[in-house]
Amino acid sequence: MNAATPPSVLDAAKGRHPLRSLAPYLWPAGQLEMRARVVLAVLLLIAAKVASVYTPIFYKQAIDALSVKGGLPLILPVGVILAYGAARVLSLAFGELRDAIFAKVAQRAIRRTGLATFQHLHALSLRFHLDRQTGGLSRAIERGNAAIDTLLRFMLFNILPTLVEILFVVAVLWWILDLWFALVTLATVALYLAFTLWVTEWRTKYRRQMNETDQEANTKAIDSLLNFETVKYFGNEDHEARRYEASLIRYERAAVRSQVSLSLLNIGQAAIIAIGLTAVMWMAAQGIVDGRLTVGDFVLANTYLIQLYLPLNFFGFVYREVKQALVDIEKMFSLLGVPQEVTDAPGAQPLQVQGGTVSFTDVEFGYDPRRAILKGVTFTVPAGHTVAIVGPTGAGKSTISRLLFRFYDITAGSVRIDGQDIREITQASLRAAIGIVPQDTVLFNDTIRYNIAYGRPGASDEEVEAAARMARIHDFVLRLPDGYETKV
Repeated sequence: MNAATPPSVLDAAKGRHPLRSLAPYLWPAGQLEMRARVVLAVLLLIAAKVASVYTPIFYKQAIDALSVKGGLPLILPVGVILAYGAARVLSLAFGELRDAIFAKVAQRAIRRTGLATFQHLHALSLRFHLDRQTGGLSRAIERGNAAIDTLLRFMLFNILPTLVEILFVVAVLWWILDLWFALVTLATVALYLAFTLWVTEWRTKYRRQMNETDQEANTKAIDSLLNFETVKYFGNEDHEARRYEASLIRYERAAVRSQVSLSLLNIGQAAIIAIGLTAVMWMAAQGIVDGRLTVGDFVLANTYLIQLYLPLNFFGFVYREVKQALVDIEKMFSLLGVPQEVTDAPGAQPLQVQGGTVSFTDVEFGYDPRRAILKGVTFTVPAGHTVAIVGPTGAGKSTISRLLFRFYDITAGSVRIDGQDIREITQASLRAAIGIVPQDTVLFNDTIRYNIAYGRPGASDEEVEAAARMARIHDFVLRLPDGYETKV
């Protein structure tokens, strides 16, 4: 296992729920500041909801005070109105403070998880990356990182506060009005949540289909554009367009099904809310007629229900987004679950280069177990000597260089440098000791200076220019308008 990859991320890829796997990042061991921020954010969440629940109570008291014939002293309604305004301000202020304080925890968790994913992918073998389509892989990583942000934002800033508010509102309705108001409200909320969960689970399959077809279309588009010149050579623009359109058609069908199911969900949610609100208002009106309740109680019940159902209405969207985020994180964690084919042996030591003698002894290897590429290959390249390996396509010329870099482990035999088996030394020290000019020209989308210095990050300008002179491109680079800062 790569030491740079946090165990919690790898555990997530082994079947743990994404929320459980993210917990160590939200409650990091040994980081008191982060834990203090989490505790303070929770306290502010509770304080914000207490202020939010008290706001309608002050509103009710003001209405009841103004409804009393003969009137109470003016100080009473003024004081209640001021308390009402203060409660509204505090509810908003506590909520914003909670978000601001927790932001550092959330962003650090996103950064650490994203970095761990990136490092793990670089630790995987060349076989994995050659077998994967780059467009689909990048899409899965992009979605996964965005999904972690969505999950944290909605779970901690929407779902949890809404659930806390539901509990507070039900308790207050029972305390101020009676048990039936609390039971009807709780039953309505429970029915709403159950319906939302059931329908959302049902329509998740359409979201999965949208993801898969979107990734498929994106992969085809990237592959086609990366091979733009080849497409032009063979005049296959229409062929590429048809392949891309086929993926878009499948995405279109999945998207239409998803939208239809969303409309059904919204209709059902609206009906449940309307029925619950009507029932509570009916009971409140009957209480006024019977003389058990006041106009303020009627307004209180109405205000609470509206105040509660507004976030509940948003809760449907939030839950759908959370479900989608979990789907995307599941896809990213499936990448993290890919085992590292080539790893450092326990106790591996850095390579000690004494001269640079390379020897292959009875090496056997095949990319596919059913077809061997190298069979009993044995040769030695003494230090300071040059050897050319020639042969037809598929004979294993490129394979030898890949095995020397230990991009793959051989099936049998040994590969040694100065007598040291490369399986017993660290991969980092092995690759740091070898220079290569690949047969394919590969450039990063960056400056000429960056690309030349890539083999030795941090190289000085003089070293970069010296390398350019050895490659006989220094004069050419200087003739470019931006010189070594030219983007390639």
